[in-house]
Order: sequence, then C-alpha cells, then structure tokens
Amino acid sequence: MRGKTSIVAALGIICFFFGSLLVPSSQGQDIHRRESAVPADDCDRKCLYGLVDAYLDGLLAKDPSRVPWAKTVKFTENNVALQIGDGLWGTINGRTAYDLRAADPASGQAAFFGVVEEHGNPSFFALRMKVEDRKISEVETIIDRKGLGPGPFGDPASLTAVPVLSEDVPPEQRTPRARMISLADGYFSTLQLNDGQIFTYFTPDCSRRENGVWTASDPHPDPKSNYSAFGRYTCDEGFKLGNYRWDDRLRDRRFPLVDEERGLVLAAVFIDHSGRLETYTTTDGATHPSPVKMPHSFCALEIFKILGGKIRHAESVFITVPYNMPSPWVSQAR
Repeated sequence: MRGKTSIVAALGIICFFFGSLLVPSSQGQDIHRRESAVPADDCDRKCLYGLVDAYLDGLLAKDPSRVPWAKTVKFTENNVALQIGDGLWGTINGRTAYDLRAADPASGQAAFFGVVEEHGNPSFFALRMKVEDRKISEVETIIDRKGLGPGPFGDPASLTAVPVLSEDVPPEQRTPRARMISLADGYFSTLQLNDGQIFTYFTPDCSRRENGVWTASDPHPDPKSNYSAFGRYTCDEGFKLGNYRWDDRLRDRRFPLVDEERGLVLAAVFIDHSGRLETYTTTDGATHPSPVKMPHSFCALEIFKILGGKIRHAESVFITVPYNMPSPWVSQAR
C-alpha cells in the first residue's frame, strides 16, 4: 500500500511539473513585466527616437511588419486593447509636422505627441512606447477626434510647438527624478476637488494647453472663446481661484517616463466627473454654473515641463470615456 502511495505521489509531482510548463500563467506574465521595468540593453535617446520613427513609418504605411516588435506586445488605442494593425492603423492617411518627443533610457520608455489625419480629418495624437531589447513591447495611444466628447478641442492643423518643451535643461538646473514625479503628482492632487489649495509648485509664467486649447497663460486670448475664463490666468492663479471644483477624482495616476535631460515627465491619468455639482463658488466669492452636466471621465496622457523644481508647462491629449472606466494598464483591486 505504501508503495502504491509513493507511485501516486510521484505521478502527481510529475503532472504538476509538466502542467506548470504547459498552462499559461498570467501571474508569470505580470512578474516578467515588473522585472523588465529596467531595460536589459542600452537603448539611448537616439535608439528610442529611432523606434518611435519606425512605429510612425509603419503606421503611416499601414504595415505593422515594418516595426520591430517584441515577442509579446500590449497595444491600446483610446483605453481599449486592440490587435496590432487595428484602429488607427487602418484609417490613417497622414500626419502634420508637429512633433513633440521625450525619452527615458533608464526605463526604456519614449513618448510622442503629434497630429494624425484619417480620411483628411486631423486629430490630436499621443503615444507612449516601452522598449525591451531594442524591440517595442508596449504601445499606449490616445487619439482625440473632433466631436467625440465635451472637452476642449482646438485646431489640430494649426498646432504649433511650445519651444520650452524641446529645450534641454542645464545639468546644474535639473530636478531629481523622484522630485519631478512628485511635482506632477501634486499637480493632479491640486486639480482634484480644486478648492484653492496648491500641492505643487509653478513658475510665475506656467502655461497649459489641452487638446490644442490654451487653458492657462493663453498667449493669444480670445474673449469670445468658451475657455477664455480659464486661459487668462496662469496655472497658479487658476488653481488658487478653485476654477476646477468639478473634477471629482484623479485616479490611476502613472508616471512611466522621466526625461531628465529635457525636464519632462509623462503622466497618464483619469479625471472623473460625477456631474452632481450644479454650481460652484471660487475663492473670490463668485458663483459659477458647473460646465459638467453628466457623469463621464477623461482619459489623458500629459507631459509636464519642470524648470528649477517648478512646473513651467503642461501639455495634454485626452478623450472622454464612460464614467469610472478602468484602465487596461492598471491592475484593478478585486
């Protein structure tokens, strides 16, 4: 009897061993992704930008085979996981000259903000890419198409560069990585239930542009614009007034890329709007109708420029998604 028990136990161990080799394990994939947070090679800025170009060239040609993919790739468009070759890959027919880039060789991440065209219609475009062993393993894209949400939408065709975003920061004026992330995170904490408290630091001339619309320090203010009430203030002034009281929650915050050489932080975030607030009062005592009339969320990729330990500019591309929509890039608690 003891012999039979030993045989059964041995068979069980063998089955377990081979079964663990044959059955896919999502936990194993998660461990792999955590371990690969630090790239195994030395893909510098030039290398990362070259892979951004390879992706954009393949995208414009509608030919994924031109792109150097890793063995496994995660790809999303507007917060939805897609197969490579789907979505914008099938509709793009051009892009403008606007080209904003950031690179983080330490994490193997690159970012690109631009304007793409689908059947002649321009849209704001943001891309985050992860590189492992000089091959692309992650692609996260946001495409803000006109008419698909209540948020601001400028003129993609006339989008021009913000020079400070592409300027290098002298080594002696650079901010440590952790501090740069803290400043960007503090920006989101300031925006959440904005009541006039500031949880970050801004330069006196801090500006912000969202989907091509200046919503802080507008260099060419238009009194007739729906956003003139926001764009006439600097970042600090607008937040101290509590101009964004209707932003209920900023969640699933991620900071996957820090470009120390250029003082840039790439962030990903969701902004939830419950729509319950009918009016709000700013810190100057004025009462305003809330622009948010129904529940929805914004899904954004945003680049912050950090100068001297303060936020100088924020540039974002975001879309409207269903209220409280989860992120495919964040593990949800069960």
